[in-house]
Amino acid sequence: MEEHDKYLGQAKRVLLSESQSIEQAAGRLGAEFVEAINIIKTTQGRLIVTGMGKPGYIAHKIAATLMSTGTPAYYLHPAEGSHGDLGMIAKNDVVIAISNSGETPEILQLLPVVRRIGARIIALCGNEKSTLAKLADVNIDASVEKEACPLNLAPTCSTTVALALGDAIAVVLMQCRKFTNEDFALYHPGGALGRRLLLKVEHVMRSGGRNPIISQNNNVEHALFIMTDTGIGATSVIDEQGKLVGLITDGDVRRRLAQDTQILYLPVSQLMTPSPLTIHRDKLASEAIYLMENHHPRPVTVLPVVDDDGLAVGIVHITDVLKNY
Repeated sequence: MEEHDKYLGQAKRVLLSESQSIEQAAGRLGAEFVEAINIIKTTQGRLIVTGMGKPGYIAHKIAATLMSTGTPAYYLHPAEGSHGDLGMIAKNDVVIAISNSGETPEILQLLPVVRRIGARIIALCGNEKSTLAKLADVNIDASVEKEACPLNLAPTCSTTVALALGDAIAVVLMQCRKFTNEDFALYHPGGALGRRLLLKVEHVMRSGGRNPIISQNNNVEHALFIMTDTGIGATSVIDEQGKLVGLITDGDVRRRLAQDTQILYLPVSQLMTPSPLTIHRDKLASEAIYLMENHHPRPVTVLPVVDDDGLAVGIVHITDVLKNY
């Protein structure tokens, strides 16, 4: 048990140390951060993120986050940059250089060439008096009091702060560019999240022979046969032109049957819900779920699908949507 408590204590100290470093970095944010955002926002080129060693992994992740949230970006290995990859940088680009000390040789070696090319430089640096901080157009203070490493050597708090600042840059840029769910899905078409965000009502609705519809002149008994045959527990009610005029569910029938067994021979128009909640086929499936779950006075499980002319072209059951999520 002593060993168990010891390990947990050490782990908690690391997490608290890193979280405190992020909190301190948040408190220092000021004009330099805003200036960096404006530089990136107004550039006509791309954003290049570079770092050596552990900060290099952070730079790679920041570049990936930027790319997936609408900011053209890529990672440049500083050592490879000195051996030809600097050709990736153009005049209108912006370089984000990450270095805790600000004296990383591989980073400093790039700066004169980057300047000669004409690209702007933003530093995420832990030492405002360093060469990197002084040569950058703007330096965002990424300093930490000490690393979480007991030797104060292994990059821990410093890399966490750099990562968090990179996320902050990416999120602010998302908001500046009014990045939407649809934009996010566009850049993530292969993932589960992208599929969910791109999924439309037309992909999950029951149409054609699977779409339960009944004329408003048919009786309730016929509606029950249709509900049983399609297994959806509801059917859209249409007029002579095929336009949706109502919705009748097995719940509607059961509640009235308890009062009058003769309702089976009544026209469905007397039991249906007129002008029910509907959705168009080109809407996102997520919107269908929202409408069904937030319907008042109680949530619904089926949603008729109509076209621009009000024709009943399909129906969505909430289980059809959820199984695709």
